[in-house]
Amino acid sequence: MKSKRRKTRNQDELKNYKLTAFVNEKTYSPIETNKVKKIADAAIKILAEIGISDAPKELSDLVLDRGGKLEGNRLIYPPNLIKKTIAEHQRVVLLAGRVVENDLQVGGNNVYAGTGGAAPNLQNLKTNQYVPSKLKDLYDAARLADRLPNISFFSRSLVAGDIENPLDFDLSTAAASLAGTSKHVMVQASHWSHVTEIAALCHKIAGGEESFRKRPFLSLHVNHAVPPLRFDPASIKVMIEAVKLGIPVHCNVFGQLGASSPVTIAGSVSQTLAETLAGLVAVHILDPDAVSIAGPRPMITDLRTGGMAGGAPEQLMATAAAVQVLRYWEIPCSVIAGATDSKLIDFQSGYEKALTINSAAQTGANLITQAAGSQASLMAVNYGAMVADNELIGVLFKSNMIPEISDETFMHESIREVVNNEGHYLGHSETYARMKSDFYYPDIADRKSIEEWATSKKPNMGNRAESYALEILEDYWPDHLPAKIVDELNSRFPLNLKRPD
Repeated sequence: MKSKRRKTRNQDELKNYKLTAFVNEKTYSPIETNKVKKIADAAIKILAEIGISDAPKELSDLVLDRGGKLEGNRLIYPPNLIKKTIAEHQRVVLLAGRVVENDLQVGGNNVYAGTGGAAPNLQNLKTNQYVPSKLKDLYDAARLADRLPNISFFSRSLVAGDIENPLDFDLSTAAASLAGTSKHVMVQASHWSHVTEIAALCHKIAGGEESFRKRPFLSLHVNHAVPPLRFDPASIKVMIEAVKLGIPVHCNVFGQLGASSPVTIAGSVSQTLAETLAGLVAVHILDPDAVSIAGPRPMITDLRTGGMAGGAPEQLMATAAAVQVLRYWEIPCSVIAGATDSKLIDFQSGYEKALTINSAAQTGANLITQAAGSQASLMAVNYGAMVADNELIGVLFKSNMIPEISDETFMHESIREVVNNEGHYLGHSETYARMKSDFYYPDIADRKSIEEWATSKKPNMGNRAESYALEILEDYWPDHLPAKIVDELNSRFPLNLKRPD
């Protein structure tokens, strides 16, 4: 049954101008190829000469059996093992949605943007106050993402602060995300045993383990390394269990430039890539056919305060360098962009997000997380920002598309016809035919005339985005899960899921 919605112009237009992915036909490459290779070689050299400490026995044994060695507590990787992983890694991997239209083909020239951050706070749309987030807020964020067309996936953006038990926390997070959206879902697991429970939930929704393995609609963020160059043994065990159960793995590493990674961009990126490679090698050893995605996150530190500076110009430089190396290796990748330090939907938020998201898209990052809704240095989510960022993503993706240049689009005969008749193109058949196919019409941005604006309530873009977010949350209830599954989730978790009328 279709959900009941108010038939507003905004919602109709958001449906009509859906951009699910940006195919980057011409990537922006600020670093020369020979220097990209130098960064790539430097990353391999770090693993082969310095290695990584605190490797659990399960991983150490696997690497040692393939020519690695231990120097004290540091696991040293043989270069041929690293190069074999790079050479044999899948070039494009499937992260499925609950419906085929929401499938992500991650790799190559495909670029997708979505949420992320696991923020502990939600910004109240009416008061602008930051309050601790709850499970219900996570579910609301998921169904808002489900409704916004340029948000292509839902990476857990808020934490369920009202769930204390660790297993219940991980399971209810997966349940709320999967119930809120039919788009691909990304979550985390704090213990390897929780992965089994999350997989069981996915199998139930998919109708069996085989169905889920063929179309994995949930993947796990695994922060397997703690910079500088240390493994997180608990996360490695999560990774091992995920690979065994056929759950795609994001091998993520967060290095703070000048704090947990070198102060130079070249040094920070090479270390972060080395740590990322260590995760990719582990997955490849466990199962060469397993789905893994490289997730280097070289983050910028404001060295005056020690805090993160996600909207800094250096952030796009570090991200672009990491992406260029991964495209050189032809490995599907994920990065963070849109991590504004602003606390409001304002000019700072807009320019910081546009700067980093646009650069990530231009350089060809396959997945851009934290691109929608994140505020306050990833410490909070604002639902209105999700709406505004949905539009920002659409505009950025459209602006990077290469226009069609052909005899047809030169419109030579149309020019002849118009200049000898009406003298303008407004009523021309080709203008009307291309009105919707060739243009992206923003929904939240203001294109009113001065006269129209002067007689309105004069809301700014943030006000309009927040109002529309509230409208969606009031009216829109996803219907992609069978009623039986919804009832089971409601009985097991404090979700209070609703079905469309």
